Amino acid sequence: MCRSIKTLRPPVLPEEATEDDIRAAALQYVRKVSGFRAPAAHNREVFDQAVDAIAAATAELLSGLEVRGAARRAG
Repeated sequence: MCRSIKTLRPPVLPEEATEDDIRAAALQYVRKVSGFRAPAAHNREVFDQAVDAIAAATAELLSGLEVRGAARRAG
């Protein structure tokens, strides 16, 4: 998988992931899977829709995760 996608959950990321962090990870994923760094004009809409969908799924995943023991490690 793409090494430039970083872990976005605590304790790896000390604070909550920002919308920009989530969107950047989604963009890297779509670039890797599609094989396009920047899509041609005729693929732009579907490329952008994929980034939006993956960003939304990532935000949902992160908001639903329960990281046990994170508070003990942080202190």
